Amino acid sequence: MGRSWLGGAVVGYLSLRGNPGGKGMRFLVDAMLGKLARWLRLLGHDAEYGRDASDEELLARAAEEGRILLTSDIGLFKRALSSGISVVLVKGSSEEERLALLARRLGIRLEVDLENSRCPKCNSPVVEVPKEAVRGLVPEGSWRRYERFWRCTGCGQVYWQGSHWSNIEAVLARARELARARSSKAP
Repeated sequence: MGRSWLGGAVVGYLSLRGNPGGKGMRFLVDAMLGKLARWLRLLGHDAEYGRDASDEELLARAAEEGRILLTSDIGLFKRALSSGISVVLVKGSSEEERLALLARRLGIRLEVDLENSRCPKCNSPVVEVPKEAVRGLVPEGSWRRYERFWRCTGCGQVYWQGSHWSNIEAVLARARELARARSSKAP
């Protein structure tokens, strides 16, 4: 079990079960980190979002399901630590900073792997589907312009690498840069 302390504030994490950085990491994300859950899903990780869950429910679910609890709440973090639950205290004012922290602490790769991505909306796996299968489900211009499409196996949402893709790549590039910069400053 590892903790790091800085000026009396916990900034570290508990030793983790499972395969840190590997595919298939399972997270439970507290209500304050909903956007982070969506990013983790895009990166291929199973990230459940406890939007309306109480602290007790989050702790019980993380323990029962063997999920790593991600929280920005120091009180919840300490309770998880004392209960032996894998937990990361997530700080940062931007998604780039939060993703960089998880890359440093857990070895998460900050690259989208479309073969393993999950639906940002519902957390179900997405699968590539034939272009013809999504005709009428996406804007006609997008259907004509793009060749590859993915569909959520849960909610049916259709995805493609549209004009927003450059924004996704820019956020991840900045997060990788922050992770490298902070790693090089570590003792």
